[in-house]
Amino acid sequence: MYSRTRTVVIVQVVVVYQSLWGNTAAVARAIAEGIGPDARVVSTAEATGDVLTGTRFIVAGAPVLGFRMPSDRTVESIRLNPCSASRPPDLSHPSMRTWLDGLSAKSGYSAAFETRIWWSPGGAAGAILRGLDRAGYRPLAKGQRFIVKGKCGPLREGELERAVQWGTALAEAVKRSMAVPTR
Repeated sequence: MYSRTRTVVIVQVVVVYQSLWGNTAAVARAIAEGIGPDARVVSTAEATGDVLTGTRFIVAGAPVLGFRMPSDRTVESIRLNPCSASRPPDLSHPSMRTWLDGLSAKSGYSAAFETRIWWSPGGAAGAILRGLDRAGYRPLAKGQRFIVKGKCGPLREGELERAVQWGTALAEAVKRSMAVPTR
């Protein structure tokens, strides 16, 4: 009789975000903290082919604006009519929708998150997961919602701690899904 052991494959993890007022970026950093020190956090502008080379797990997130994932048109609307936040929106990177449309086909796993006001009837995480799935990154977890107090934020108290916990749970799910049985 022999026993089966499991060895864990090292997986490159990238957390990609679109953030306008810093809330989604803060959640992305907290998720990466929960995943572990090797998780890389990048904006949609930085998540290019070189950065994604070898990536087997992508966690992607965006704010919910207009009850859905923002498009370049939404970003342009914000440029023309920014909300009254303590700082102007960061409009320097492409929308998550544009980034997903340009994502090269690969193979791996994915997870998605969104930042939103609590009562928003729409969402972004589902659309993000579908876009990642089209590129070959199979969803590993249900999309997660993190709540902001208003359109421009700030995050509701406790949301960053929840993001760290979710990142830890994602790391465990990746380890289980990527474990290779050996003899």
